[in-house]
Amino acid sequence: MTEFADRVHRVKPSFTLEMTSRAAELRAQGVDVINFSAGQPDFNTPENIRQAAKTAMDNGDTKYTAGSGTIELRQAVCEKLKRENQLDVSPDQVLISNGEKQSLYLACQTLFQSGDEVLIFKPYWVSFPEFVTLADATPVLVDTDPKQNFEPDFEDLKSKINDRVKGIIINSPSNPTGSVWANEVIVDLLGMAKENGWIVISDECYERLVFDGEFTSAQKLSDDHQIGANIITCMSMSKTYAMTGWRIGYAFGEKSILKAMSKIQGQATSCANSIGQAASVEALLGDQSAVEMMREKFKERRDLMVSLLNGLPGVSCDTPGGAFYAFPDFSTYIGQTFCGEVIKDSFDLSDVILSEAKVVTVPGDGFGAPGHIRFSYPLGEDVIREGIHRVKKVLENFDNN
Repeated sequence: MTEFADRVHRVKPSFTLEMTSRAAELRAQGVDVINFSAGQPDFNTPENIRQAAKTAMDNGDTKYTAGSGTIELRQAVCEKLKRENQLDVSPDQVLISNGEKQSLYLACQTLFQSGDEVLIFKPYWVSFPEFVTLADATPVLVDTDPKQNFEPDFEDLKSKINDRVKGIIINSPSNPTGSVWANEVIVDLLGMAKENGWIVISDECYERLVFDGEFTSAQKLSDDHQIGANIITCMSMSKTYAMTGWRIGYAFGEKSILKAMSKIQGQATSCANSIGQAASVEALLGDQSAVEMMREKFKERRDLMVSLLNGLPGVSCDTPGGAFYAFPDFSTYIGQTFCGEVIKDSFDLSDVILSEAKVVTVPGDGFGAPGHIRFSYPLGEDVIREGIHRVKKVLENFDNN
């Protein structure tokens, strides 16, 4: 038997991708499945962006690019950051990667190593702890308060501080909760990071999907409050422009860190997709009306989803401020029985919902939030209604009801 490296055993598989795969397998078998697990828009990439990709192919822009990305795209990122985020960034502070996920991975590979600890707030996106683990560092989980918008529990945070902590990862708007942290909270975190010498990795891939109020980047907050925190910001083309399959993301921050990240990327994947980069220039600089249309649709779907979830027996769901996830509390069903079987955790509950209702969800235990389940709502309203109706029928058939 082949003996694998220790890191293979340390890292966990992405169960969000696993749930998406299960949905695809059921559909291939002809099952009428409703998929609330996929974290991606149901819209096609806007026409002007698709056309830019076709033009790039016709023009022969199909070769390797500079490892850090084409100068055209890095300049477009800088223009976007100035226009939308009020940030002055130069192209040599920008790295284009094969999706924001690679940007986050590269940041961890560049900044952390064995003996380091990295603070991560739970509920967390499933890949955060694994990025840290793959860098041979140790993820340290910090509590949040579900009654306060899943914002940090600062007392728990303070109890985790020691000389081994090297960095902190923040994610607002959040996957899986959809919560948007108050600016004051992020300012306090940035101040702690500066005081303790931590590097901040800010995952802002849902920055354009904020439904109530305005989004402010962590870097802008640091600048406005003259904090001087060392921040690596990671953003994405995927969610804003319905470009999940194009695999283009970008990071910006301290020049030396971005250069080091680019060095690792150069040996791992050379550069990002050249055609995707050309399309991304158009996405960032071209017509933005499709972005606003999608945001308005997601807001309508959010309101519908939250309303329907709160109509389920024994379920409560706060209204998320951004992204396209609802994160209701199903803890009243943990410990109950269904067809004589005890529901031990949210994994069991999601399995019951899948097997009985043919509805795919993502269990909160995998995000570090027992009793919760994530529902992704970038789907048509009729599909959302039907899916929650199916879930309701399952819950009504629990042995205790």
